[in-house]
Amino acid sequence: MTSSNSSIEQLASFYVSGIPGCEDVQHFISIPFCVLYLIGIVGNCTVLHIIHTDKSLHEPMYYFLAMLSLTDTGMSISTLPTVLRTFWFDAKEIEMNTCVAQMYFIHTFSLMESTVLLAMAFDCYVAICDPLRYSSNLTPQRIVYIGVFIVFRCSTLLPVVLVHIPTFSFCHSHVLSHSFCLHQDVIQLACSDISFNVLYGLFVVAFYWGVDSLRIILSYALILCSVLHIASRGGKLKALSTCVSHICAVLILYVPMIGLSLVHRFVEHSSLIIHITMADIYLLVPPVLNPIIYSIKTKQLKIKSDKKTEFLPK
Repeated sequence: MTSSNSSIEQLASFYVSGIPGCEDVQHFISIPFCVLYLIGIVGNCTVLHIIHTDKSLHEPMYYFLAMLSLTDTGMSISTLPTVLRTFWFDAKEIEMNTCVAQMYFIHTFSLMESTVLLAMAFDCYVAICDPLRYSSNLTPQRIVYIGVFIVFRCSTLLPVVLVHIPTFSFCHSHVLSHSFCLHQDVIQLACSDISFNVLYGLFVVAFYWGVDSLRIILSYALILCSVLHIASRGGKLKALSTCVSHICAVLILYVPMIGLSLVHRFVEHSSLIIHITMADIYLLVPPVLNPIIYSIKTKQLKIKSDKKTEFLPK
């Protein structure tokens, strides 16, 4: 009876991991993580505050940027508790339901970020290819509809697959590869039939990430065709410069995500450090770099940020 109860308790928990081989210095390793989280959360909250308080920024481009900042903030907050618990207090146990909830928020915000970037690609397309109808195509009401659609599209997808995880048996290791719960990491520890989860995961990658990326590529193909018809070289450069921030945001999200997916599915025996590094880059780097990139490349945001620091004591 005692053995049975012990087994049930074990099945109710997982154990997240820090960086293998660095347990003695994990308090020092937590410093760069804390800095990244601080930069990401403060940077995105600053962008949101500037857009909210300055009515001159109440335009489609900045509404989409606010959506991106909200999504980035959600991604950071989703992983923050378990990462800092692991490095600060060496508290690695995480209950099954908590792990599933964290998976839901991490993957939902990741899907939302991809969809927001698609919406921003459409914004760039309309601004460059059909500027005369920009205001009529992207009215505030339509942007609200787009935001609601993004939330609905991404938040209703994952419960279908995550609801199965508490029913799985985990008869081997309960130690995860990361400091947070990822779907592809958890199901690899299951002894049950995980074929549905694997196929559904591939469907999500193909239908959501794949379709979003193809539509973004199509948008830029149309943008490039339109730009090539601009007579002046200066006009071409000016049109393309409006897309630089968005292209950077797309690359810093998609490249680590594709790399992490490939590592988990096709390179099972690769170094654990590679898995950990790819996952950390995938979840930590976009929230940190996006506000920096947009603040540097977007003239209005840069001006507002400078004004906020203009009257600080020197």
